[in-house]
Amino acid sequence: MRKSLAALAVVATIGLAGAAHAKTIGVALASDTNPFYIAMLKGIEMRAEQLGYKLSVVTAEEDVARQLNGINDLIAKGVDGILASPIDAKALCSAFDKAKAAGIPMMAIARGSACKAQLLHIAVDEIRVGREIAEWTAKQVGGRGKVAMLAGPAGAQAFMNFARGYEEGLKGHPGIQVVYRQELALTREMGLKHGEDALVAHPDVKAIYGANDELGMGAAQAVAAAGKKKDVIVTGMNGIPPAVRAVKRGAMDLTVVLNPVKWGILGVDTMDGHFKGSKHDPRVYVGHVLVDKSNVDKFIRPKKK
Repeated sequence: MRKSLAALAVVATIGLAGAAHAKTIGVALASDTNPFYIAMLKGIEMRAEQLGYKLSVVTAEEDVARQLNGINDLIAKGVDGILASPIDAKALCSAFDKAKAAGIPMMAIARGSACKAQLLHIAVDEIRVGREIAEWTAKQVGGRGKVAMLAGPAGAQAFMNFARGYEEGLKGHPGIQVVYRQELALTREMGLKHGEDALVAHPDVKAIYGANDELGMGAAQAVAAAGKKKDVIVTGMNGIPPAVRAVKRGAMDLTVVLNPVKWGILGVDTMDGHFKGSKHDPRVYVGHVLVDKSNVDKFIRPKKK
C-alpha cells in the first residue's frame, strides 16, 4: 500500500510539473471579423496546440481603446508572452512599456508599432510589397494614367508602409499620377463607397489600389457597377479565398497572398524560440506572392461541401 501511494505521489508530481510548464501566450489581434485575422488566429491556435501552449485571446474590432484595455488585462493576468497586432502604431506604446516592465515579451504580428519596447515585428516586407504592386500596376496600364489609392486606416504602421512602397514604386513612372487618396477602415463597404467616389471625381482613372482584399473587392463592385471593368485595374492584398476567387473570375485583377495561417504559425514559432533563448532580428519576415490571372489557379482552394 505504501509503495502504491509513493507511485501515485510521483505521478501527481509529474502532472503538476507539466501543468506548471505550460506557458500562456496572450493574443490581441486588430479585428475579430476580418477574414485575414480569423485565418491568422487559426494558425496561432493550431501551432500553440502542437507546441503545448495555452492561449488567452482578447478582441478589439479596430477599436484602439478596447485593444489597449485588452492587452492591459493580459498583462494583469501574467501571461508569458503577447502577440499583438496594433491598430495604431503609437497608441499601444504604454502597453508595450508595461509588458516590458513586467518581463513579458510583447511582439507585434502583421501590423507593427513605433514603440521602443516592441521586442520584434513578425511582418511582411511591406515597402517591398507596395513597390511590387506599383510595378505590376504600371505595367498593366502602360506606364500612364490616373490612380486612386484606398490606403487603409490612418495610423496603422503596416498600411502606412504598404502605401509608402506603392507611392515610391510609382515615382519611377512619371506618366502615372495619384489623383485620389483616402485613409479608411478596411471594410468592403468603404471600398465600395470610396471606389464610387473616385470614379465620380475621376471618370478616367485607370487603377484603384486597395490596401486589403475587402477594400479591393468593394472597389471592384464599384467598377463593375459603373460598367468600367475593362478600363480599370483593381488590386487588393492578403490573398483571402474570396479575393483569390475574384481574381480567377476577373472581378479583381491582383491580390497578394500573405497566408495568414502560416503567419500565425510563424508568430507562435517565434515566441517559442524566444522562450527557449533564440535570438531574432527586429523584423521576422513571412513570404508573399503576387497573384493575378497568370498564376491564380495555384491558389484556388476547393470550396467545402
